This record gives sequence, C-alpha cells and structure tokens, in this order.
Amino acid sequence: MPYPEMMVAPMREDLVRVGFTEMRTPDEVDDMLGSETRTTLVAVNSVCGCAAAMMRPGVYLSLQGEKKPEVLTTVFAGQDMEATDKVREYITGYPPSSPSVALFKDGELAYFMERHQIEGRHPEDIAAALRAAYDEHC
Repeated sequence: MPYPEMMVAPMREDLVRVGFTEMRTPDEVDDMLGSETRTTLVAVNSVCGCAAAMMRPGVYLSLQGEKKPEVLTTVFAGQDMEATDKVREYITGYPPSSPSVALFKDGELAYFMERHQIEGRHPEDIAAALRAAYDEHC
C-alpha cells in the first residue's frame, strides 16, 4: 500500500523542482519513453533512505556539468506502481531496482545504475558515475 501523498510529496518535489517531469501513469510513461529519441534520464524514486541521502542528491549533482540528458523524468516506486511497472518494461536486462537511474538514448537503454550501485555511496560518487555516462551517451 502506498504511503500517504502528504508524506511523499516533498520526496517527489526534490526532483520536480530541479526540472524533472513526473510520470504517474502507464500512459504517461509510454508517451514519454515510447517515441522519445533524445537522451532521457529516468530517476526511479523511492521513500528509502538511500534515495533521500544518495540517489536524489547524486542525480542533482550530476546535472551540474556541461553534458547532460535532454529530457529529465521520474517515476515513484511504491507509489505510482503501474507507472513504475511500465518503466521497468523499458529497462530490459535488469531486475526491478529502486531507487535506480536509467539513461536512454535513441529510445534504447544506454546506462543503468541499480540500487546496489547507489546504497552506501556518497552523492558525489553517484554524480561522477552518472556524468561519465552522460559524457559517453549525451
């Protein structure tokens, strides 16, 4: 069962206020990822501590460089379950993971950072790994 919206709203806002578009339904996911050819970052958000302390700050820091994805999107695992399931259909070859970060290029998954690559890491390290992916794919 999802947490009350008043509890997760600030967690959603962490990404929305820095330019991310939320995908809250499967149709919004298909509209965003189904035909998008620009580089697209999908942050799979979560209520867990590693999302708050590591993933969201790391993603924000990663966007401070010169190269970055053209489209920024997010889905909230455990809250917008159907939308999250739909995003996971686009993230092929990996088990479900939240939080996580996916980078798409020309409609294909180009890079994926799983939860185990986020947990226990400093936001600066996450940002550096993401910037390396941007340098390669953006």
